[in-house]
Amino acid sequence: MMGSQGAEPELQSFLLDDQSKMKEVPPQTKRKSSKNQEKSEVAHLNGIDYFDPFLERNLEHPTTNGETLTHLLKASLGTGILAMPQAFQCSGLITGIFATVFVSFVCTFCSYSLVKCAHTLYKRTRVTVMGYADVAEVAFANGPAWSRKFSSLTRESVLWLLFVTYFGTCSVYTVIIASNFEQLFAHHMGFALNLRYFIAMLLLPLILLSYVPNLKYLAPVSMVANLLMSIGLGITFYYTLNDIPSISDRPAVGSLETFPTFFCLTVFAMEAIGVVMPLENNMKTPRKFLGVFGVLNVGMGGVTIVYILLGFLGFLKYGDKTKSSITLNLPTEDAAAQVAKICISLAVFCTYGLQFFVCLEIAWTKIQENYKKATIYHNYVLRTVLVTLSVAIAVAVPTIGPFIGLIGAFCFSLLGIIMPTIIEFATYWDKVTVWMTIRNAVLISVGILALVFGTSNSVVDIINAYVPVPELAINATGVRTAAQ
Repeated sequence: MMGSQGAEPELQSFLLDDQSKMKEVPPQTKRKSSKNQEKSEVAHLNGIDYFDPFLERNLEHPTTNGETLTHLLKASLGTGILAMPQAFQCSGLITGIFATVFVSFVCTFCSYSLVKCAHTLYKRTRVTVMGYADVAEVAFANGPAWSRKFSSLTRESVLWLLFVTYFGTCSVYTVIIASNFEQLFAHHMGFALNLRYFIAMLLLPLILLSYVPNLKYLAPVSMVANLLMSIGLGITFYYTLNDIPSISDRPAVGSLETFPTFFCLTVFAMEAIGVVMPLENNMKTPRKFLGVFGVLNVGMGGVTIVYILLGFLGFLKYGDKTKSSITLNLPTEDAAAQVAKICISLAVFCTYGLQFFVCLEIAWTKIQENYKKATIYHNYVLRTVLVTLSVAIAVAVPTIGPFIGLIGAFCFSLLGIIMPTIIEFATYWDKVTVWMTIRNAVLISVGILALVFGTSNSVVDIINAYVPVPELAINATGVRTAAQ
């Protein structure tokens, strides 16, 4: 296991660097290593002005292919995996397998396109690193005439979508933590309390966690989270493999009405578009991030297998009783299940800090740009306000499944599918082929369908969860009708 010094670069790779203005520090001004200087001189022989962004890139702590793969697995194998059995409940056992592969392919391809566009834009602009928002801005600024006036707007849109995504994820985390502790409390105390009380009780611990000054001090916390999540998932797999019913006992195909929910839950679970650029920016050999057997494809292939296994086995085990987080299905009376619930809850609690730092950096950068007199005091006020808001949203809507679906439908459909496709059009606007047009039109259509139907289904599910049944009911077609 790595020490805290090794974990610090790992955490830093997950912190989005999109909020920094890439053009403020031209890469040519950075001091090159002697090796890079020699290669650069060779590249300029015979008067040929050749710019290789990967030779010019100068990193203090570059990551190897193996380390980058580990980081990618960590980013993709998050808490969303706990909702995969419910996703399979919406799709059916057999359909779920093929649909998960399809979602994985779409997410991976869009991430691949984003990085490919970044590599092209590096050479055009003579820049060595870019974040997601940087790629969007530069693609539009160097794209067709109509897109250039939208470059700044595109950058801001990507940044705030990232903020909303990670902020919403923080709220989901509080619900997952509270739901597991609510079960444990009811089992040991003999009576139950409203879930909202447990969410509210997390406010002070989460505020204290947010006061960790920087990622260096958060590194040990992240390492503990990895260990706890591994233990919890290991125990969870044990229960799903114990006394498995026959496959014929579960539906192979789900209903069309519930498929948008499957798509949104799976996209939320598998999407890692927010970390692909930071990971690529920190690689020692960034070209190896792409390719048929590159880091991205290998990592997402492994993630897909794990998600299919837990989703398939979880739904096969619990059927219609499958809950929004698989840990809630574990028998609370068993000591091993209690350990799993505690480990996963604490792991999610620790991971909250990492997700929160992404939101903090984006919001704090905006405040510093507009208020030059902002001090460290204001920074901690911002931390307190952001944590309080995330907990308040969780108290207002303590439903894991619809909440996850809403984030997956609204944020990840835009960030993970639609935006990378539009960026590719803007980057290669003068080389658009018929195949690219058809392919990207299909992807954009998939993203829009997920955005519209997924968001509406999630909102209806949230409303249905909190409106009394005698007053409002939702029929099988999803149309709200007055109860008789």
